[in-house]
Amino acid sequence: MLKAIYGLYADPDSAQRAVDSLRAAGVDERAISVASSEPFEEYEFGRREQRTPMAWLAALGGLVGGVSGYLLSSLTQKAYPLPTGGMPLAPLWTNGIITYELTMLGAILATLAILLVSARLPNWKPQLYDPAISDGYILVGVVSPPEALRIGLERTLREAGASEVKELVVGLDAEPRTQGVSE
Repeated sequence: MLKAIYGLYADPDSAQRAVDSLRAAGVDERAISVASSEPFEEYEFGRREQRTPMAWLAALGGLVGGVSGYLLSSLTQKAYPLPTGGMPLAPLWTNGIITYELTMLGAILATLAILLVSARLPNWKPQLYDPAISDGYILVGVVSPPEALRIGLERTLREAGASEVKELVVGLDAEPRTQGVSE
């Protein structure tokens, strides 16, 4: 079940104020959710998930693929001892092509796997979303807020400049219900 309280903001300055206010109110960083229809990299809330180990993991995938390619070509030649008069079964260039191709395959597969993991795909859990995001609003909310902080969170979101504050409740087999929060 997903429970959330969120505010919709027309501009990124007020959305940043809301994120800062929620942090100051003691809300855990992982519970704060921000969604927008465009990136706002010049604001801190737009850079929250900017750091990623994708480049290093892709290089590691390439290294594993390259070593696998080299071992595949060299061990295959040793496994089939054909009489070649002291020459290798396959020339060095052929081994290089196999090594290169498996290096690229390893890097591509590692990149794809990290992309799916970092994008949290596939994600079967219900997500915090409002159709107003596609109209240019920025959603700033708290997922699974403690009931004791709920009234304070509403006030915090409104004071930061929310045009609307809503509460979302999604059950396991129920349709999402969005309701406006009364003042």
